[in-house]
Amino acid sequence: MAEGLATPAVELRDVSKSFGNLTVFEHVSLRVESQETVVVIGPSGSGKTTLIRCINLLEEIQTGDIFVNGALVSGKTVGGKKISLSEKEKTATRRSVGMVFQRFNLFPHLTALQNVIEAPVHVLKLTKQKATREAMALLERVGLADKRDQYPAQLSGGQQQRVAIARVLAMKPNIVLFDEPTSALDPEMVGEVLSVMKELARSGMTMIVVTHEMGFAREVADRVIVMDKGVIIEDGSPDQIFSQSNNARTVSFLKRVA
Repeated sequence: MAEGLATPAVELRDVSKSFGNLTVFEHVSLRVESQETVVVIGPSGSGKTTLIRCINLLEEIQTGDIFVNGALVSGKTVGGKKISLSEKEKTATRRSVGMVFQRFNLFPHLTALQNVIEAPVHVLKLTKQKATREAMALLERVGLADKRDQYPAQLSGGQQQRVAIARVLAMKPNIVLFDEPTSALDPEMVGEVLSVMKELARSGMTMIVVTHEMGFAREVADRVIVMDKGVIIEDGSPDQIFSQSNNARTVSFLKRVA
């Protein structure tokens, strides 16, 4: 893991987000180091998904600052008002921050291989030959090289999510955000996706994972963040959170999901 004085991969400083009169979270500060795996857990509605959507600029914050790889990405405050980045600037930021969603969001009319090469060809401007070569290596990495010519409808949910992960990796991000990547899967398919995520963590990818998979959090996370009612109520090692927590809200949540 990177030294504490190094530039963090992601840093949130006193960030608040609301939708109209509904406050989703407020005054959240968080630092994620390069090559660190941080798992965010907590009750539904606690702000977890919105938090990572703000990091990837899919939602705009009301107050505070978000930094990615040391660069301010949440816009500047001018005259007390947040001015967001242009769409071009947001797109550039998202190239270094990949996101895997609950729903796989694959293009249904494209094969697994075509889904993976789409962005490298059209956004990174790779030749189709080079993009295909790199995509096949990624499909091999997620155990789906033999499914290259199949369409999403021909794949199981677990296979579709693994293609979605390969598609994110094809853009060569240095940070990957996961929004409950197994929540839409049948139980028997969860393990195949988590095994790919474990391999990514071992390889040194910086990851922020919102999940209800407590076993994954316990086994893979460097740190576990507990959110409840829009605030971070605990931040510690898996052992601290799962075995030593004295926070009544954390203990109550873990009992419910056990």
